[in-house]
Amino acid sequence: MKPAASRRTFLEGVGLAGAGVALASRASGSAEEPARRPRVAALASTYFYLSHAYHIVGRFLDGFPVYDGGPGRTPEQSLHRPPFEIASLYIEQVADDTDLGRAKAERHGVRTSPTIADALTLGTGSLAVDAVLLIAEHGDYPLNEKLQKLYPRYNYFRQVLKVFGESGKVAPVFVDKHLSYSRAEAADMVDQARAMKIPLMAGSSLPVTWRLPELEIPPGRPFKDVLVASRGNLEIFGFHALETLQCMAERRDLRGKPQGVKAVTCLEGDAVWEAGDNGVWSWELLSHALGRSHTVNPGDVRRNTRDFKRPGVRDRETIPDAPVAFIVEYVDGLRATALILNGHVDDTTVAVRTVDGAGRETIASTLTYLPAPPGASFFNPLVLRIEDFFRTASPPYPAERTQLTGGVLDVALESRLRGHIALATPDLAAIDYKAPADSGFIRSPLTDPTPNRI
Repeated sequence: MKPAASRRTFLEGVGLAGAGVALASRASGSAEEPARRPRVAALASTYFYLSHAYHIVGRFLDGFPVYDGGPGRTPEQSLHRPPFEIASLYIEQVADDTDLGRAKAERHGVRTSPTIADALTLGTGSLAVDAVLLIAEHGDYPLNEKLQKLYPRYNYFRQVLKVFGESGKVAPVFVDKHLSYSRAEAADMVDQARAMKIPLMAGSSLPVTWRLPELEIPPGRPFKDVLVASRGNLEIFGFHALETLQCMAERRDLRGKPQGVKAVTCLEGDAVWEAGDNGVWSWELLSHALGRSHTVNPGDVRRNTRDFKRPGVRDRETIPDAPVAFIVEYVDGLRATALILNGHVDDTTVAVRTVDGAGRETIASTLTYLPAPPGASFFNPLVLRIEDFFRTASPPYPAERTQLTGGVLDVALESRLRGHIALATPDLAAIDYKAPADSGFIRSPLTDPTPNRI
């Protein structure tokens, strides 16, 4: 078994070892001035118990454990405190009975801003922060006909751009999850960031959380097929399934082609099984993926998905009560599939048909492990990667990955609305980027690894 990396080794791997000194040095104006931590503006759609703002902003304020496997370590000794100051918190939707953001801000001396502009300028009229957290996930927003939640990420970003433009300077911006429900808006965000030289990072925890077992496919390997088995809402978890798919597919030998996608199809119900029987997706890969699941339901996948009944929750219509397949056709000829199998699994696994180091065909598979709330420890590696981004102003993976993933999701939901037809995607075909050499998933222990002595 591969020995667990030390905490310092892991932090060096994500560019964080010694980051506090480097950040303090960069933030101080001169040798005589006291060093200050770089300031972060947090923009949240809402802030309640277990919301994304609660998990992400809370980790910047309170710290979180990163274990290293050393003898005698305790959680207190392993607490990682991000070397940043949350200088301001903007919350768009505040409900008195559920809001936790205002009290948290007061306890930590954080400015509560009435506008996004105030959060970025701290009331000075010009950009006064060193980085921006944009977390527009959760809150009371309508659904469109595709069953997409109309979160205001694009609107927030436009307001950030306005402050940047008026101030004549920019700062790194992290956008939680996808850039926008609209692929046109997402493309504009990437274009504007590129034009204004704004460091931009987006995405969720799935690419960087624990992989059980560890799986790092070297870039440039030939791929024959990729399949993800997942669950949940069409858009909310559909994004996670496709992001898991893309963080694997991007590592293939592109044979001189771009990363882009040329067509997307959404299938539902019995059409999903017919596609598997006809070789559109691989039952063998599904078997390998399900073999890594911690939640797979005993019995036949067809029966289990048929027996599933969506829960009586808000926006329940976004939870499919039949199997769903997103079929993704890449420009270079690779065809990949993301399956939503409510009733059969409640986690996300992936299988890849590729070759090993000796050139022999192999199927590699893993679980992208998401520890359950209330801790939801999968936010730990995401925040570590955000820290790395804020420190270096260089994203650990390109925003174009998130643009492509969100774009595929947008088209898939359009395909569903239009009778499950294949839709050509010329706007996604030209998207290109280079996969990072290190895919960036966390390799440190999940919990305190100190052995018991009895």
